[in-house]
Amino acid sequence: MKTLIVIPTYNEIENIKRLVSEIFQHVDQNTHVLVIDDNSPDGTGDLADVLAESNPCVHVIHRAKKLGLGTAYVAGFKYALENGYDVVFEMDSDFSHDPKYLPLFQQEIEKYDGVIGSRYVPGGGVLNWGLCRRVISRGGSLYAKLLLNLPFQDLTGGFNCWKRGVLEAIVPSSLKSDGYAFQIEMKYRAFKKGFRLKEIPIVFEDRYLGQSKMSKKIVIEAMYRVLLMRLSQSRLGRILPELESISGK
Repeated sequence: MKTLIVIPTYNEIENIKRLVSEIFQHVDQNTHVLVIDDNSPDGTGDLADVLAESNPCVHVIHRAKKLGLGTAYVAGFKYALENGYDVVFEMDSDFSHDPKYLPLFQQEIEKYDGVIGSRYVPGGGVLNWGLCRRVISRGGSLYAKLLLNLPFQDLTGGFNCWKRGVLEAIVPSSLKSDGYAFQIEMKYRAFKKGFRLKEIPIVFEDRYLGQSKMSKKIVIEAMYRVLLMRLSQSRLGRILPELESISGK
């Protein structure tokens, strides 16, 4: 299957070259990488262009400013659909998602519509996280799981793989969330449409180089967006347009 790995970047010049190199050590010739750079001041986008010039399997999208993780993935999904890819990955650019798991994803996506890299199933885990980060991540997944009545253990994780049909059914431009909320919304909408999703264990290791993009705003948006998703499937869904208007989205 023709596969695209979408990697949003912002100030990842310390990681991107080595990450792309390691990815190609674990995938076949049918796999391409798409770097989506938000005009990184550190030159990440320029380095990505150099990588693309030397490898026809690397592609780059440059955006004028920092527009957020969710919109970056939407752009990547649209690129995948327009260019005939069968499978699309979401993957972080800071080595938190180890390329060694890519073959397992590709093996499982042959049997399922989506594969979720999970820190919270047997065999999964996190490394180099403080207590606060663990509570936020685990609590966020539990909050979404209970509120949306989903069967998955890791709803906030960003190492995921989707078949083309999932993206076509969801319609990328209709996705409204960012950060943690984007990851929850993708899994929620895929599940609600009846697609078969599989969780596989991964160990998430916090970055060694560069700055984390985690913020209080990302956490608050995730909680708010999950609530909107819950309201949309209840009688209270009639107030959704007003809430959306207030949020400006």
